[in-house]
Amino acid sequence: MSLIVEMFLSGFLFLFILIINLVMASYGYKMEKEDYNPDADLKKINNNPKKFKTGITLALIEHASVIALTVLLFVAFSSYNITLGIIWLIFRTAEGLIQFTNEPSYYRLLNIAKQYSSSSSETDSLGNLAKNLFKTKDQRFKFAMICWSIGTLAFSIVLSISEVVPAIIGWLGIIASVLVGLTTGIKLVKPNSKDLTAIGGLTAILFEVIIGIALLYYSII
Repeated sequence: MSLIVEMFLSGFLFLFILIINLVMASYGYKMEKEDYNPDADLKKINNNPKKFKTGITLALIEHASVIALTVLLFVAFSSYNITLGIIWLIFRTAEGLIQFTNEPSYYRLLNIAKQYSSSSSETDSLGNLAKNLFKTKDQRFKFAMICWSIGTLAFSIVLSISEVVPAIIGWLGIIASVLVGLTTGIKLVKPNSKDLTAIGGLTAILFEVIIGIALLYYSII
């Protein structure tokens, strides 16, 4: 596979992952959920189980796409710095695998929601179980974002020196990965601190939109 094809597919996957995240959100699937309301959440799941299942299916496609993108980027850019290539291969693959491990336990909410809607005596215990599943998913997501931060930092350094795309895009990725890593790390260490992860998240989205478009553009011209 030539560098041109690898760049094109990588650019496509960057944008595809962002789009599928938007579609997932429209189906009620959230990567992270800080506002726990078991009563409302379980009723919503039970009222539309098909929508819930579709959200999880889309999430699985997203996680697989992350791993596919990671491999493509390694093949395309690791020749510029093999050490950094191995770092992003390890950590962004770990990100995708962590997200995969979330889904089986998250799927359990479907059965919990059914029991919750038909039970009057076990609602408290079922609600607590659902809350714990949400919390576990959120905690794993934060670790996945730490992996994203380390992997993207390595990739962005390579971008800044490879001259495949303008170096400023690589510097934007460096800034985004540092912001995501810092804000997520603070939230992990101090869960009750002010949530600043949106700052890193928005910067990360901007970087991934720009690098996705840039890879498509430079693979065509």
